[in-house]
Amino acid sequence: MISDNVPLFLFPIDMTALPPSSIEDRIEVLKTRWELYVAEGLFEQFIEFAVAVNSLAEHFNRMRLPGLMRICEGLENAVLAHLGKQSSHPIGDRDVLALQRQMDTLFGAVASAKPHVPDPERRAEDQASAQHDIDWIKPRSVWLVSAPERREMVDALCGQLRFFGFQVAEMTWGGAQPAGDMPLAVLFIPAHGSTSPQDFDCIASVRSTCPASQLFYLGVQSAIDPIVALMRAGIDVAIPSEEQPAMVLDRILDLVQNFEQEKHRVLVVEDSRVAVALIQRTLAQHGIDSHAIRDPGTLFDVLESYRPDLVLMDMFMPRFNGVEATRVLRQMSAYSTMPIVYLSGASDVGMQVEALRLGGDQFLTKPFNPVLLAAVVKTKIERFRETQRSTRLDGLTGLFNHTAAKSRLSAIVSQMPEHGALTVAMIDIDHFKSINDTYGHPVGDQVIRALAWLLKGRLRSSDLIGRYGGEEFLVALPGVSPEQARSVIDRIRGDFSTLPHAHPGGALHATFSAGIASYPMLDTAAGLTEAADAALLQAKRLGRNRVEKAVLQ
Repeated sequence: MISDNVPLFLFPIDMTALPPSSIEDRIEVLKTRWELYVAEGLFEQFIEFAVAVNSLAEHFNRMRLPGLMRICEGLENAVLAHLGKQSSHPIGDRDVLALQRQMDTLFGAVASAKPHVPDPERRAEDQASAQHDIDWIKPRSVWLVSAPERREMVDALCGQLRFFGFQVAEMTWGGAQPAGDMPLAVLFIPAHGSTSPQDFDCIASVRSTCPASQLFYLGVQSAIDPIVALMRAGIDVAIPSEEQPAMVLDRILDLVQNFEQEKHRVLVVEDSRVAVALIQRTLAQHGIDSHAIRDPGTLFDVLESYRPDLVLMDMFMPRFNGVEATRVLRQMSAYSTMPIVYLSGASDVGMQVEALRLGGDQFLTKPFNPVLLAAVVKTKIERFRETQRSTRLDGLTGLFNHTAAKSRLSAIVSQMPEHGALTVAMIDIDHFKSINDTYGHPVGDQVIRALAWLLKGRLRSSDLIGRYGGEEFLVALPGVSPEQARSVIDRIRGDFSTLPHAHPGGALHATFSAGIASYPMLDTAAGLTEAADAALLQAKRLGRNRVEKAVLQ
């Protein structure tokens, strides 16, 4: 515990400050705080500037803009190098110029990364941004830099990318770069063998031209030396020969998806008003929701009602300390894995060791660094949520796994209104064992992922999509009649049959069969899945690559 008369960290409390909502807003905040520091040179102003840089980098990460995030992280590292002693501020003119150059590079990359949109489309974009809080329309173009020997593979990749709506431009190694907007990604596909000095020059040239793009190299040796060399030249993702091209489309599709993530929630257990104000302001700057309590005796009630992702706890509190609170929490199954981070002004190593042994996750010393506090909180929460997700989601596709899909379907059926409609489909990729045996399991995995992407892209967010097992999928369409469902699934079936699946030798095509069953003809989750599965088997018997409806005996 610290006194309210002692500053927890040296920047002013402004609880009216709200986190900016868009890239443009965050850049404006960054510029304003930098200009204020350059004009006055106060240490607390530099801290505000550092927080703004960190917030922008995290926003690029959430928006899946890795190229811009990389540039911003370079600026952040340079800023943090100056976040040392207060006596070193204001920094010298040379350092000011160096940071200004990095910011100019970042601002130029942001401007070049956002593609030109004609006025009618821009108006639609602005409306979508206002309604959905999405402030960035990402480019949909991809460059392919390839060797002539890889023509067959390049054609297959081009077909796959165009199927999912990307504009593809091709160039040869060392050739002229395509005109127009900067691409979302650049794929380097070399000839078989090692990378030459000229190849590295080509990569460096593209990196210089496209600072915000994601650069992929397909076909690297599975060894650290060549991968490090490629990264130094400007490559972001080096994909080993045995994994490409199965991985590349997954990565590129991931770049264009904006996921509305549930807001991080932190419970602050701290009896100092000053500490609470500074902690909550720091968290708010990074889009993290928080709730504070001063009396640890109310901990259980607040945990139940607020359901935080992390507890940020003062080590020394009235009535009992953080070690005792952790000991109690870890005895309860609901909170046995919840991250606990301690704030303490003391350096009692024995108490720290005991707290960590009981399951505490980290100590932060007061006065705390706001950038470090936000980074620790976000990292711990993401790992905690990933652990939770791993029990519900399929690792290959990101869909619900078998257990979660069945549970979700049961919940949907139990909540169906009296005259509601629900159609369930079971989908199975045809001749999948033959695909694995002929092309290998990485290509088979690619086919499974491609169908998962297609289902996610064609169905509604309210629909249930799960990987039921192997090459089989479960789909539930609330409010949809059997006839409508059959039409929707059949369109997806037709699209999937035309989708090329790239592999080192070219491309292959696959098909699927499906069976559907509906509520209220069957009014249990088990009955629906069994009937849909029987219809699926009938589709297989009738020749595959078709959709069949369940027929009740």
